[in-house]
Amino acid sequence: MLYVIILNLLKNIPILKTSLLISTYNWTEALELVLKSVQVQTKKPDELILADDGSTKETRELINKFRRNTNIEVIHVWHEDDGFNKSAILNKAISKSKGDYIIQTDGDCILHSDFVKDHLFLARNKTYLYGSRVSIKKNYLKQLFKTKNIKFNFFSKSIKKRTRTLRIPLFSLFYRSKNKFSKKMRGCNISYWKKDFIMVNGYNEDIKGWGREDSELIIRMMNNGCHGKRIRYSGIVYHIWHKTNSKNNFKKNDKIQQLAIQQKTKFCKNGIDKYLG
Repeated sequence: MLYVIILNLLKNIPILKTSLLISTYNWTEALELVLKSVQVQTKKPDELILADDGSTKETRELINKFRRNTNIEVIHVWHEDDGFNKSAILNKAISKSKGDYIIQTDGDCILHSDFVKDHLFLARNKTYLYGSRVSIKKNYLKQLFKTKNIKFNFFSKSIKKRTRTLRIPLFSLFYRSKNKFSKKMRGCNISYWKKDFIMVNGYNEDIKGWGREDSELIIRMMNNGCHGKRIRYSGIVYHIWHKTNSKNNFKKNDKIQQLAIQQKTKFCKNGIDKYLG
């Protein structure tokens, strides 16, 4: 097993520039805590990109305030509110990125202080990483936003799935990359090479409304030769409870994903290329 660990370390490759991508929509209370957790990262990203799916001016004001108080380059990419249109805003945001490597999360996920560091340490060629999330309980939200707490641990009473708070980087090296899609993959905690994202034309904008936008992207990346690696015991995020988005379009989105699986699709027609160049 020691051989596996050493081999993993040798596979680590240099990253020239890192983009931290956060999607958001009209929840400044949560986004404020997420940005606060960005500011205390032990390894700062080279740029922070906010993919804003049509928020009002309060979100813009919060982002501008953060920009004035950080040394990180901040890019705010916004489009008009046209319902849940996450695929489009993520494509637009990534088209503006200058990073070689994208680390992606959501505006309702507080980052562990070593979140960026962990993703970079485990990055491998032709591999995307996916981590899990610790759940912050609904009944803690009032206190959370009052105290603006961003630090949690195994013994915190405010969380569920507490074993996911354990950060043991050495254990992360025991997980190998696989060419099989995992249902544990969540778009709020993934990272990948920008070149691999561009090769499959990014997010499929035929997917509108909640569901399947992240998994359909990953399936095409895997069809194009990428493997997935779970980052258990590293890359920790704390997900703030909220009501589930409308699933009215889920069946249509799922059909698009099933087609990508059946036809081994590598490239979507309605993707990021329209924003490039």
